[in-house]
Amino acid sequence: MKKLFLWALSALLTFPAAAQDFVPEASFYGENYWTPDTLGNHRAVVSMNTPATVAEAYIPWRRRDANPEQKGIIVINASTGKVVDNVLPVEINREYGRIRFDASTGTGNYYVYYLPYHTSGGPYPKVNYPKQPDRADAQWKAICSSTPGTKVTRAKLVRFESLGSFNSFYPMEIIATAKEKQALAEANSNKPFLLLPEDRKFPIRMFDDLSYRQVTQGATGEFFGEADLNEYYVLQLGLWAFKNPVNGVKVTFTDLKGKDEMIPASAITCFNTEGTDWIGRPMHPEVNVGKGRVQPLWIGIQMPEHAGRGIYSGKAIVSDSSGASQEVKITINLSDNVLVDKGDSDLWRLSRLRWLNSQYAVNDQLVKPFIPMTVTDNTISVLGRSVTAGELGLPASIRSYFTEEMTSVGKEAKDILAKPMELVIRRNGKQLPVTITSPLKFGKKEDGIVSWTAAGKAGSLDVTVHASMEFDGFMSYQIKVKATENTSVDDIALMTSMPATTAKYRLGMGYEGSLRPKSDRWKWNVERNQEGFWFGDVNGGMQCLFRAENYHRPLNTNFYKMQPLNMPPSWFNDGKGGISYREQGKQVNIETYSGKRTMTKGEELNFDFLVLVTPFKPIDTMKQWTDRYYHGYQPAEKLKEGDAHAYQAVDVVAETGANVINLHHGNAVNPHINYPFFRPAFMKQYVDESHAKGYKVKIYYTVRELNNHTPELFALKSLGHEIFSPGKGGGYAWLQEHLDGDYIAAWFVDAYKDAAIVNTGISRWHNFYVEGLNWLTKNVGIDGVYIDDLAFDRNTMKRIRRVLENNRPDPRIDVHSANQFNPADGYINSIFLYMEHMPYLDRLWFGEYFKYEKSPEYWLTDVSGIPFGMMSEMLQDGGNPYRGMLYGMTAREPMESVPSQLWKVWDAFGIKDSRMMGYWVSYNPVKTGRSDILATSFVKDGKVMIAIASWAKQDSEVKLQIDWEKLGIDPDKAKLTAPAIKGFQEGFTLSAKDKIKIPKDKGYIFILE
Repeated sequence: MKKLFLWALSALLTFPAAAQDFVPEASFYGENYWTPDTLGNHRAVVSMNTPATVAEAYIPWRRRDANPEQKGIIVINASTGKVVDNVLPVEINREYGRIRFDASTGTGNYYVYYLPYHTSGGPYPKVNYPKQPDRADAQWKAICSSTPGTKVTRAKLVRFESLGSFNSFYPMEIIATAKEKQALAEANSNKPFLLLPEDRKFPIRMFDDLSYRQVTQGATGEFFGEADLNEYYVLQLGLWAFKNPVNGVKVTFTDLKGKDEMIPASAITCFNTEGTDWIGRPMHPEVNVGKGRVQPLWIGIQMPEHAGRGIYSGKAIVSDSSGASQEVKITINLSDNVLVDKGDSDLWRLSRLRWLNSQYAVNDQLVKPFIPMTVTDNTISVLGRSVTAGELGLPASIRSYFTEEMTSVGKEAKDILAKPMELVIRRNGKQLPVTITSPLKFGKKEDGIVSWTAAGKAGSLDVTVHASMEFDGFMSYQIKVKATENTSVDDIALMTSMPATTAKYRLGMGYEGSLRPKSDRWKWNVERNQEGFWFGDVNGGMQCLFRAENYHRPLNTNFYKMQPLNMPPSWFNDGKGGISYREQGKQVNIETYSGKRTMTKGEELNFDFLVLVTPFKPIDTMKQWTDRYYHGYQPAEKLKEGDAHAYQAVDVVAETGANVINLHHGNAVNPHINYPFFRPAFMKQYVDESHAKGYKVKIYYTVRELNNHTPELFALKSLGHEIFSPGKGGGYAWLQEHLDGDYIAAWFVDAYKDAAIVNTGISRWHNFYVEGLNWLTKNVGIDGVYIDDLAFDRNTMKRIRRVLENNRPDPRIDVHSANQFNPADGYINSIFLYMEHMPYLDRLWFGEYFKYEKSPEYWLTDVSGIPFGMMSEMLQDGGNPYRGMLYGMTAREPMESVPSQLWKVWDAFGIKDSRMMGYWVSYNPVKTGRSDILATSFVKDGKVMIAIASWAKQDSEVKLQIDWEKLGIDPDKAKLTAPAIKGFQEGFTLSAKDKIKIPKDKGYIFILE
């Protein structure tokens, strides 16, 4: 069969009148460098031996892009560098083009640019490919059109060139012609589909086309590769559905047998058809291949660490749902060389694909500062909080023991619930009583997780509850309501009551952080990334989120509307559901309702909800005072490896007083976004140099998007929409030219031609990310990560924290977010959206577009992080340093110069040994007597630093109300000094009894002693 196909292909290649005249051998493809603006990244070089008014170039480009006839052609005389205006595309299709042009100006080479584009530039470039411009002279066009093909002077094809090797289409994007594909199909007409084996060095890039390489290699039924001991070896099988769709693809393997030993089939996997998800569950993705499409099947084989060298052979069997199958013989020549790291240090081996199925840190291991959970009767206790389960398993009591200062756990309880939460089912205007059919029963009782179940019956509805609580105060409820007969209900609702004094502030429900109004109503809306509420005080509150079986993490930030929140069928109920609350007496009654509905016999609804009891942990003021961030990079004095792109020299950091470096992407040390593995030795050198000077180094590394230089890119693309979000394409030229248009273009860094595409909300890429962080902490020694918005769930965040604590002493995680309370992002508070991650973070950086002019309540809830056990920093326009000091916040160096000046004052005062007592603390020893001018105290023995900031509408005077006894300071000897702080305030001294004039929107720092 193989010989028959090669004969047919040979016959095609000798046919004189089509693209098959040209054999796309490697010698015809090269790289060169030019300015791509307007010209594009690809050109054909043709040569003219004699001048000619009408020259014709036949260019067998074999293009993968659709509709090439709609894109323009630019011809340039290579000798003069001038654009040839007289150009006429005669015939343009994907296989070849015939282009006539005016070569009367001279002989030699001409450049034919066949994918010229225009770009808007910037981090989100808009790139378009203009149509053919009509610049040709009318007289020349007339001559050109009237000249028969026998009379034109032929240009000779010299070669194809791409702008550098990275833009090249060769060999995997040089398409096979229709006749070549037909010959391959006819030579294998008795097969249901074809398997085209391919080496890992040549990832299959096209899913709608075969490449010339693939048709020439053919469906041999054999794969041969060479591997080392302990290597994780990968290969591909390209499934071509040339006859019909191929659905329900499965891949199985036999053992690979050697002379005396074997590699078991259990050591082989196909990433497309099986794997392990981000929380350790087995998964079997459905693989369907449309007619004419190509599906790469990526296969991984774990080679033994100890085995005899030589040949090992076995089979891969690929079948579909109809029972049709094809086999490929896999032969591996195993060397006696041992790879200690399975090949991970060589990116080209793609051995890291096994990380997709990693289960590293999927466990319930505690992380700092959390303590083992305890269960006493029906009460579950975690750090600073307790929850008592009622008879149906819902919370009957929730309490917080955090102090008002939020720096410690006390003994006095603060009630978060005013009465037990209740599932209410109403029919015919009456509440149906719930009879317990299965009493509360605990399952797991471990240090990190406790679970329980209960069940009841309300009329003809069975109610089952499965719940769990984890060590951080996170509770998950799955409530299933099943109809035992056809029934109609007025409502199925969750009733939650909180003390009005506890539910002081609110977040969510479409509002920015504020004092809670007396009442409000909210409705579900897919345009808004909203699914619940948070009500609480600084030292006690709870977030409730309402979901169902169809929950899939939406995209966040400006990508939200491309993959929005799924409306939960139970709670949403075709728009009838929502949330309402009203303050009644001393409590706030919150009703999450679903509205009228009819349920048929056997129908089940999932009324799932999550509860996060806040705060999660005490704020760590010591870390806030001593961790001083340097964020950014500047031109370095000495560039490494001849790289023209700058990284931040370590010695520059010392000048600011910072000691924690956030190493961004888009620089010489970490060039490509979210794949920090390209220059590990260089990065380690930078990290080691920083460590030697006492600095921590964290790197920009997250999962929201992934760059186009990633070695595994096309393997990941073969997984469909598991890793990459579906979209309309666009963006930087490379993406449009090498991907299939089904993606969302993301961040772009021009210096590195680093173009990213958006990942899905949750996937096996999170396994890869966790393993990547594990590798970086062990091999490079980074101290943590800087996360630019959180694009993964709390389960992944727990794993990240475990990795860091297992591998690094005193690690750090900080999260940046731009304000997402806007239409594109779905009007969601960043702190509300990321609340589930707060237990595992060290610092927040909120962020671009945050509204620092807004109220103290907004600052406290939406910006500071304090009600959740966090502390934060400012970004937009440097923030408001006066107001920021009330919450222990500064901006970051080197974007602003004020932070380093404030750090000096902190050190002179000795802030790390002080006790922070915010204005919200009822026993704060220094008060202003006003709600629009506030004071926070940093108290030491016999000395206190006082931060004052104003929200008053004009310059105002205050007289400090000081509890002298509590401070242990003699008022007659007290001195109030405003130290001089460059860029912040002039120095002066007052009596503590004097009135202080506070400028509008500003404030002061005073030392009282």
